[in-house]
Amino acid sequence: MIGIAVVGYGYWGPNLVRNISEAGGAQLISVCDLNVERLAAVKSRYPAVTITDNFEEVLRDPRVDAIAIATPVSTHYKLAMQAMMAGKHVFVEKPMASTTEEASRMVEEAARRRLVLAVDHTFVHTGAVRKMRELVESGLGDMYYYDSVRVNLGLFQHDVSVIWDLAVHDLSILDHVLQERPVAVSATGMSHVLGEPENIAYLTLFFESKLIAHIHVNWLAPVKVRRTLIGGSNKMIVYDDLEPSEKIKVYDKGITMCPNSDAYGEKVHQMLVGYRSGDMWAPKLDMTEALKRELNHFVDCIEQNTRPITDGQAGLRVVRILEAASRSLAQRGRIIELEEARRIA
Repeated sequence: MIGIAVVGYGYWGPNLVRNISEAGGAQLISVCDLNVERLAAVKSRYPAVTITDNFEEVLRDPRVDAIAIATPVSTHYKLAMQAMMAGKHVFVEKPMASTTEEASRMVEEAARRRLVLAVDHTFVHTGAVRKMRELVESGLGDMYYYDSVRVNLGLFQHDVSVIWDLAVHDLSILDHVLQERPVAVSATGMSHVLGEPENIAYLTLFFESKLIAHIHVNWLAPVKVRRTLIGGSNKMIVYDDLEPSEKIKVYDKGITMCPNSDAYGEKVHQMLVGYRSGDMWAPKLDMTEALKRELNHFVDCIEQNTRPITDGQAGLRVVRILEAASRSLAQRGRIIELEEARRIA
């Protein structure tokens, strides 16, 4: 059994605790939080679990093989590095760190100590996103665009902008689903609360091919929307995460380029756009809770000494884009080359 401790019992911590306590091959050893009332809630529900407000006690506990970190982003680097230096495997919330430099050091530390470092990009483990990756690899043809809207009213974050809170989900999905990495990013946005980070933003990602990605995130929308369109030369996907069952719909629609020689003779062709409209189908999806699948995968990686799907490198790529997008945001949308951002980091 892999002994796991959870650090942070705020918004996401209870979900981690519940799934770890139910995971096969894992045992929930302890929960650490600075809030005494939260710890009391843990003890009442999980009486056999050790509770503590001292992170050093978690590090010293020989029963703890791995630590799941669900604390504010600004604390991820320090806590994860201390955990790895104590010989513990790490499962850290998204985004994995506040800067590319911190994320790089975390990846290097895990590699040096041969520890498993996993980043909680939960959506990657959903049945919907896994199906999208399968469809992109097999049936969509040449990729044209990824267009996402992820908006709602709140929850306002005081330590990170809406990009780091919401766009991180789409960036992790992009990283997993698409077979191409972005080469540049542009971002614009605005804060409507004095002294607080941006609450609305638009990101555009550029690729070497004609693929383009656009992400709209907003904390000030009157409704909650979680919808993504992915277009290819053969088929198109609509992904609506709020749909209870048919989250993925695949459309056999697209365009064809038709030569027309009527006006210009046989040797000169004018390309006209034709439209193709076929069937729509909704594939059956695995409805297993994503976090449950993800934590079981984390445990398996520790036992088998293998690399997680959302490993430190995946987390680093996402943080690099977030950091470049933040620089672009501060410069009113200036295009930031990601290779340039990597060199600077």
